[in-house]
Amino acid sequence: MRFDIITLFPELFAPLLTSGITRRAYESGLVDVHFWNPRDHAEGNYRRIDDRSFGGGPGMVMLAEPLFKCLTAIRTERQEAHPAPLVLFSPIGQALNHSAVAQWSHSAGAVLLCGRYEGVDQRFIDQYVDQQISLGDFVLSGGEIAAMALLDAVARLQPGVLNDEGSHQLDSFNPALDGLLDSPHYTRPELWQDHAVPAPLLSGHHANIARWRREQSLHLTAQHRPELLEQARLSGKLSRQDEAFLKQLRHDASAPDSSMGSKKL
Repeated sequence: MRFDIITLFPELFAPLLTSGITRRAYESGLVDVHFWNPRDHAEGNYRRIDDRSFGGGPGMVMLAEPLFKCLTAIRTERQEAHPAPLVLFSPIGQALNHSAVAQWSHSAGAVLLCGRYEGVDQRFIDQYVDQQISLGDFVLSGGEIAAMALLDAVARLQPGVLNDEGSHQLDSFNPALDGLLDSPHYTRPELWQDHAVPAPLLSGHHANIARWRREQSLHLTAQHRPELLEQARLSGKLSRQDEAFLKQLRHDASAPDSSMGSKKL
């Protein structure tokens, strides 16, 4: 797959592409990344890519024409029968989640527009942007961090990128976990600062370990992301055993003498 990044600061991406385990995806070409600076397509001695907003107000707005010329150059180079979607990272976009990342990981890629300043001339958005994506209800100084988040999430799902082929299948939000949160993880030593590794994980009994992890996943999701639990329930993903465990959790939490503090749930 190929991602073309429209950004005024391509240098910000260098650590992402050369560090960590996901660099395999970029070095091998599984995720082919190209950078395009709209300033290279701007006119005048100053290569201006922004201007003040009509109607007044603080900040500058990215000009439509340099972005259009930049996009035209990208389309010419990609030479696709079906043009890849142009994606803008924006507060009004749909929140990025695991399902969307999984879809992108099986796609041919996209053109990612990293906005800056107060945003992009709305006429360019209306004419050429196919999809808008948000990381959440907050504002960044530019779309580069959001683009990196998408690239990293997609890269780690590519075959051969992670050391363990199946490790991402047990990530939080994955269908293999029915969209729930992952369970806690422990490593050596078995006793650290008077805190022991939970006994089921040391039992060697695979069924007991699997059940413990499932219950911890249910517990964490109920505590921190109850809406994910409800989605799993509506999708028929919760077994009778799951529901019995959750019922016991609710009972224990409501008991007057309950000793289950938030860090023990």
